[in-house]
Amino acid sequence: MLTEERHLWACALAVEKQHGAGAPRFVAERIGALALAGDREGVERWQAIAACLAQLTPQ
Repeated sequence: MLTEERHLWACALAVEKQHGAGAPRFVAERIGALALAGDREGVERWQAIAACLAQLTPQ
């Protein structure tokens, strides 16, 4: 069974694999759409995925 943390990392890895260098932009757009829709939990989840993604990509 996946823990919440492992699930977030799995999502971040999947987004990175699908979108490559465009992954941060994809995540930002997703967060924006969820914010406009008033989905607070969705925004928080995608912000957590963004934090994982940031750790995967070199600065």
